[in-house]
Amino acid sequence: MGIFSRFKTLISSNVNHLISKAEKPEKILNQAIIDMSEQLIESKKAVAMAIADEKRLAREVAKQTDLAKEWERKAVLAVQAGKDDLAKEALLRKQETDNDALEYQKQWEAQKNSVEKLKKSLMELQNKFEKAQRDKNLLVARAKRAEAQQKIQDTMSSMSGNRNAFDAFDRMSQKVDQMEAQADAAVELEDLSSNNSLEKRFAELEKSDNSADRLLADLKEKMKALPEKPAE
Repeated sequence: MGIFSRFKTLISSNVNHLISKAEKPEKILNQAIIDMSEQLIESKKAVAMAIADEKRLAREVAKQTDLAKEWERKAVLAVQAGKDDLAKEALLRKQETDNDALEYQKQWEAQKNSVEKLKKSLMELQNKFEKAQRDKNLLVARAKRAEAQQKIQDTMSSMSGNRNAFDAFDRMSQKVDQMEAQADAAVELEDLSSNNSLEKRFAELEKSDNSADRLLADLKEKMKALPEKPAE
């Protein structure tokens, strides 16, 4: 199972190196995916070699079993030919071959159990890798949102701490208000001046109505009211 512990160690080493350098989360996650992909390939190769060893041992078991049967067949032939010494030799070789077959059988069974565990671990590793690939984009998006939020918060904190800038805006606002008030006052004064000039013109016009022409008209009206003198 050492291939999987090596897998974890290598990934941790590379990722921790990036973390120590304060790299961005996206870069760290991408590196983790690369490391996992590379080591997953190496792990598959190692499991494939273990499977190959299992198959080799299985073939060796079958070979030794067949060879033992062959020595047994030869022993039978020797007995039928009345050659007991030769039959004994064949039976001894069969016994050796049976022992070899039994030993290979034990090794094959142990290797088979090991391969089954390796396959299971490799499947779990494959599932984790696929999940990591799915989760990476979500984690990157979350990291970017957090980074943007932090930048906004830093900017707001910076602006809140810079009271001189805010005071300048307040003073300028007050100054603009004062300028607008002065402009309104100037317009109002201009309107008053215009009204006074107009009233003066009408006053002069009324004064002109009290001229000699007006006095003469008034006299004629009075004379109309006097009784007429009798004719002489």
